[in-house]
Amino acid sequence: MELRKDPITRSWVVTGHREQSAAPSDVCPLCAASIPRDKVLLRIPADGAPQVTVFPHIDPLYRIEGELGRSAEGLYDKMRAVGAHEIIVETPDHTRKLSDLRDEEVERVLQAYGARVVDLKKDARFKYVTVFKNFGPLSGEDWTHSNSQLIATTFVPRRILYELRAARQFFQEKDRCVFCDIVRQEMKQGVRVVDSQGDYVAFCPYASRVPFEVWVMARKHNHLFETPRPGANRRNLAALLGRILRRLQQVSVAYHMVVHTAPSVLQTKGELSDYWRTIAEDYHWHIEILPIVETRSKSYSIKEVYFNTMLPEQAADKLRRIDPNP
Repeated sequence: MELRKDPITRSWVVTGHREQSAAPSDVCPLCAASIPRDKVLLRIPADGAPQVTVFPHIDPLYRIEGELGRSAEGLYDKMRAVGAHEIIVETPDHTRKLSDLRDEEVERVLQAYGARVVDLKKDARFKYVTVFKNFGPLSGEDWTHSNSQLIATTFVPRRILYELRAARQFFQEKDRCVFCDIVRQEMKQGVRVVDSQGDYVAFCPYASRVPFEVWVMARKHNHLFETPRPGANRRNLAALLGRILRRLQQVSVAYHMVVHTAPSVLQTKGELSDYWRTIAEDYHWHIEILPIVETRSKSYSIKEVYFNTMLPEQAADKLRRIDPNP
């Protein structure tokens, strides 16, 4: 496995064969009895029977051992697939989904997200750490047992670079956070807001890429998901996220969910160093949820140009009308 960089798009691609393949088995590797105790990285709660368990991925894309081994092949750049790839088991119950969990249980899952991001950001090799969740067979999920995954990479993904550049440019021009402005306008207009609780709001983005796309954001500025603002009540975030997922499961059979947080700022050299000067002021963490509604979607028929068959205003209205607690 190695990472190769496209010199035109500047995106990195993991290429090659995985070093090992998980042997087919009828036994779920995410059930408590299958998780090796010596591999566990985090348990929440730490005492007694844990609800959330984190351990290294069984068949990882990235491996934490070793140096980057950067090298050139003519004009091309490549390096070893060094990083971290972890599994966050959200519940020991094989039959429950994240949307089935009580608010306090969802809060523990979010706590695990933050704790692992904080820990991996201490490694100066890693430039970006994120958590994602694939739910449903159409999403490419690895196991039906409810889980999220965490990845730490030695590069910043292209989508995040887009956000960083746009956020910095907006801040340079207007001395404001573009994400904060989006939240204020969405709350003022209301037509795309699906739900809110406390300092958190969920809405369908103005330029939604797929039907029923939802972003969950904090109303108050914060660039780090893993470091809540003083006085922040993450139980409110957990309750809101649970309701959104319960609504979405009534209109879609699968979804992708990704936590967008600020990159690591430990590396002060290189092309990204200029971003760190204002990132605490111009960037804003958020959670993106992209449902998979149509099996023959045209949303990505032209690369980087999305085609969405539903206006976000219509999607938000339909989601608002759905009872999240039927």
